Amino acid sequence: MDKLSYASESSTSAWSTYLQQIDRVAPYLGDLSRWIDTLRHPKRALIVDIPLQMDDGSIRHFEGYRVQHNLSRGPGKGGIRYHPDVDLNEVMALSAWMTIKCAAVNLPYGGAKGGIRVDPFKLSDGELERLTRRYTSEIGIIIGPQKDIPAPDVGTNSKVMAWMMDTYSMNHGTTITGVVTGKPIHLGGSLGREKATGRGVFITGREVARRAGIEIEGARVAVQGFGNVGSEAARLFEEAGARVVVIQDHTATLFNADGINMAALTEWQIANKQIAGFPGAQSIEKEAFWTTGMDILIPAALEGQITRERAEVLSCKIVLEGANGPTYPDADDMLATRGIIVVPDVVCNAGGVTVSYFEWVQDMASFFWSEDEINRRSDKIMTEAMVHVWEKSKEKDCSLRTAAYIVACERILMARKDRGIYPG
Repeated sequence: MDKLSYASESSTSAWSTYLQQIDRVAPYLGDLSRWIDTLRHPKRALIVDIPLQMDDGSIRHFEGYRVQHNLSRGPGKGGIRYHPDVDLNEVMALSAWMTIKCAAVNLPYGGAKGGIRVDPFKLSDGELERLTRRYTSEIGIIIGPQKDIPAPDVGTNSKVMAWMMDTYSMNHGTTITGVVTGKPIHLGGSLGREKATGRGVFITGREVARRAGIEIEGARVAVQGFGNVGSEAARLFEEAGARVVVIQDHTATLFNADGINMAALTEWQIANKQIAGFPGAQSIEKEAFWTTGMDILIPAALEGQITRERAEVLSCKIVLEGANGPTYPDADDMLATRGIIVVPDVVCNAGGVTVSYFEWVQDMASFFWSEDEINRRSDKIMTEAMVHVWEKSKEKDCSLRTAAYIVACERILMARKDRGIYPG
């Protein structure tokens, strides 16, 4: 079958977006295109039922997922998402983007992703822990430090990873820190992990701006999403002399033409659990975010944010995809037509998985590095990956996204070809 019957065929679904991206890269792959259907089919998809006793004694059931898209280059790697909109289609797409991402920056991993359809903010800490431990036990048959290594994503954090690591370890009778990454530092986590994705967005953005002749100092930056990714990227751009003029999250859209003070906004967010009401900026309409004057746009929220209609009105010169899959294919075409450079998610936000890789390596060796060393190693990998993709785009006369997919797909399909098909 050319299409998976259990995947939504909506042209705006995350899985459909991924398949369109694969279709676009196929003509560039030469003899390796014989193997490209490998990338259109997840290797394994597990759906689990999670019964949970609530604090009031009632029993509720939640649906969980773990998808391993491709393991040709190594164990699966990808986050765990707790969100009310999680479904199989989304998790499949996110796992596939992890396959591409790990290959694009040349990490020895395949792609995986997991999640539970739940609003974690409506659960008590006890309910969240019980949910996490049961989910971990259910997917424990396919995860492991040499099989599939989960990490935090939307709605999860280091505390959730600690519960996952402990549950897996208890079920195996020994402490196995390398089963997940994004753990607390004292439980085998890595320094620099929380800021790694946002730092990678800045590093790749700086490299592309330099090559495109765009000055960072004085540039107007717009950021959608003010979690770990958006906040750190914004802070580093501000530090480099840019003005962060507009920030949007689920609580508000803030604007200040002179630049929003990142330290003050972060302090406000920590104290108030939201950016809404921040006195150092004007609150504007949600949709006005896209028409604000900007030079650099950082979508760092959820997928499917840049539609064709929004792409038509953007004034930026560069889009740095801090989120996974924020741009629809027809919006990609519009941005290209308008000469706006898009640094694709599979390279731009790969700083997180890069430092997750470092955490896994450190856990395997039980030897840990300083934050300076981690940042130096990560910056080197991210810069080299961006340069490789930039040069491939010039060689093939294609967008940076297509170039990133060429680089990644060549690596994945070469591994698939040379490994062959078992049993043959």
